Amino acid sequence: MNAGQIRSADRALSAGTWLIVGGAMLYSILTVTPLAARHTPDTWRWTAPILPLVVDAAVVIVVRLDATLARLGGHGGWWPIALRWMTGAMTLALNVADSALKKDLVGAAVHSVAPLLLIVTAETGLAYRRAIAAAVIELNAREHAEKEARERARTEARERAERSAREEREHKAALAREQREHEAVLAREQREHDERVRGEEQARAEGRERAEREARERAEMEREQQRAERERREQEAARQHENERREREARERAEAAREQQRRERERREQAERAEQERAALLSGGPVTEKLPEDRARRIVAAAFESGLPVRTAADLCGWSTGWVSARYQDLRDTKTTPALEGAPA
Repeated sequence: MNAGQIRSADRALSAGTWLIVGGAMLYSILTVTPLAARHTPDTWRWTAPILPLVVDAAVVIVVRLDATLARLGGHGGWWPIALRWMTGAMTLALNVADSALKKDLVGAAVHSVAPLLLIVTAETGLAYRRAIAAAVIELNAREHAEKEARERARTEARERAERSAREEREHKAALAREQREHEAVLAREQREHDERVRGEEQARAEGRERAEREARERAEMEREQQRAERERREQEAARQHENERREREARERAEAAREQQRRERERREQAERAEQERAALLSGGPVTEKLPEDRARRIVAAAFESGLPVRTAADLCGWSTGWVSARYQDLRDTKTTPALEGAPA
């Protein structure tokens, strides 16, 4: 029997036991309550169901704890046995008391069935559970022993495999050691031969290197002389280029100075002409009638440049002060716009 079958049997035993306990409790309550009610004062007759309930609760406790102890393989001593038999006897006495007082033997026998069945089921269930617990312990022990045996077999197989592998490794190591020794002898002989050949080649190579070194030294001296000559020519060319650059810069600076002087002279001449023209326009004095618009505009511009008031400009051109003020504003805007366009963004 495996663990699953044992658990199934334990569940069946638990279900049957609690079914019998439940039926016996219900039957006991229905049987004992009328007896307790007849022997209780009328004022307290409502307490009649308490007695069977208390006794049946003790039965439930005994059955439940016995089942737990049986699963754990323990034993509660004599007190659980005394409580089990005392509750069984009380349940039996309470159930047959009414029929016994009436001297009804058949009724006493009928009412004793449920208590006796409960008592025997409790004892039998306890024995079954102890037997199941012992079987489970035995099954666990057997499974543990089988597991240990399998583990021991695996360990022995692993040890045999390791021993075989170790012997194989030792054999291979011995073969490899012999092979290495043989290869070492061959390598030593080859090395001695190579050293002799290398010594001869080295002597020849030293002769060639000495000749090549002398040739390289001669070539290096020639290259050094050529490099020195080339550097000398480059330095002379650089000095000549620098002198030409300085002369060119000096000519450019002189040309720029002459150009600056020419522009300055033209600016002064232009300013003098403009000043003479303004003086000529403003020298006419006040007029009594409007001058032509073109001339009036030139007079207003000259007055604006000279900083004359609007009234004075109006007197000089004969136009109204409003018209002159508008021309002044146009001139101011004209001056402001170039300034704004020349300002940095």
